[in-house]
Amino acid sequence: MALSRGVCSLFLACAGWASAQDAPPAPPLDSRLPPAYTDANIPPSVPLETVPLIVPEGTAVQIALDQEIRIRKVGQSISGHVVEPVYAFDKLVVPVGTTAAGRITNIEATSNGKRALSALDAEFTPAHKIDVEFTELVLPDGQHLPIHTRVTPGSGQVIQFITAADASAGKGMKDAAAARAKSAKQEAKRDWDSAMQQVKEPGKVRKIERYAVAQLPVHPQYIDAGTVYLAELQQPLHFGSEPLTPQLAASLSSLPPDGSFVRARLVTPLSSATSQIDDQVEAMLTRPLFDGDRLILPQGAILRGSVVQVEPARHMSRNGQLRFVFHDLVLPNGLDQKVSTVLAGVQAGKTDNLKLDSEGGARAISPKSRYLQTGIALGLAAVSAAGDGDADVLNKSAGGANGFKLVGIAVGIAARSNPLGIAMGALGASRSVYIHFIARGRDVVFPENTAMQIGISVRPMASAMALPQ
Repeated sequence: MALSRGVCSLFLACAGWASAQDAPPAPPLDSRLPPAYTDANIPPSVPLETVPLIVPEGTAVQIALDQEIRIRKVGQSISGHVVEPVYAFDKLVVPVGTTAAGRITNIEATSNGKRALSALDAEFTPAHKIDVEFTELVLPDGQHLPIHTRVTPGSGQVIQFITAADASAGKGMKDAAAARAKSAKQEAKRDWDSAMQQVKEPGKVRKIERYAVAQLPVHPQYIDAGTVYLAELQQPLHFGSEPLTPQLAASLSSLPPDGSFVRARLVTPLSSATSQIDDQVEAMLTRPLFDGDRLILPQGAILRGSVVQVEPARHMSRNGQLRFVFHDLVLPNGLDQKVSTVLAGVQAGKTDNLKLDSEGGARAISPKSRYLQTGIALGLAAVSAAGDGDADVLNKSAGGANGFKLVGIAVGIAARSNPLGIAMGALGASRSVYIHFIARGRDVVFPENTAMQIGISVRPMASAMALPQ
């Protein structure tokens, strides 16, 4: 009997060992921990997972030049500072004000055709396209971070932050939502203005000097202070890791409160000249969204949507229009949530003349200066036509200046008859009228990595997150 019991015990032990070998692996940490666990009562036998704090390759670092730079040669040093903070998951790793060092990598030669047209317009030193790169970041604590970057197309201009027009609100909740939206847009505008305060803009005397020098036939080329470059990282930056606590894992499964505003960068470049309705659009959150101290959306979450309205620029100075919306919010862990969004603010070049309506639609507007410039051209043409014979040198030179500046002035003065001066004046006037009122208008262009502020509301029809396929 004892021998029989021993054999049975040995058989059961072997069966248990075999069963343990065939058992499936343990599920991930966030599915193993019950909701009641906190940092204080997690059993010591359960290891904490970590979240790597990495700024991935392709992240665009916004860098503004601190002061104007006179272009001299390839390899010339340039410096600026970071004007948009850089986050890794939920941690600020590159704050605003971080110093950035770089250099000029190429001064592109101008074509013969462009040189000829510029010479006719009394411009013997036409502007060259300048390529730059940034190679180092110096954090406020003195740490030096070597970086390898590529400046994305469309950057290299003076930028301003444009907010959408305020919608006309009704009563009650509409008034409260409109007030929150207005406050969020004002805060974004203040953040941008504060970041640009480090730029050493030239004073009034210096601006007058720059303008006077620019009118000379031969003059140096400058990069203006405040010019913003989008330096796209070609290699990731590593800042260690942080523990994935149960609270952090649970907060990432919660929905963003209605009326939240997030900062994002455009992954898909858009233009009213080439984009089509239903074209896919993608943006990435550049800053985490917090509800108090609780993380809701980490940096790196993706917004996906489509173009819903587009109208290319046309002749007779009719400008382009563009509207796009996001309808999917995808977290780094793959969870997908249906949302409704509106474009609340966007960064754009000062020369783009961009305007946002209350629903987030963008359209280009014509500058009011076109009326003044065309009026001056018509006035010069009238002055050139008022002269009699070849005695009125002033009238003929005015007509020549209206045509091709220095060359036109020389021809107008040297000519023995007034018709040539009249013709030059008429040419200049007709060019001004065509450029400002007949030619094709301006298109709305959002380059890759354009910074945006987006209002988010959760759709009632999709209150629960769906796991990806």
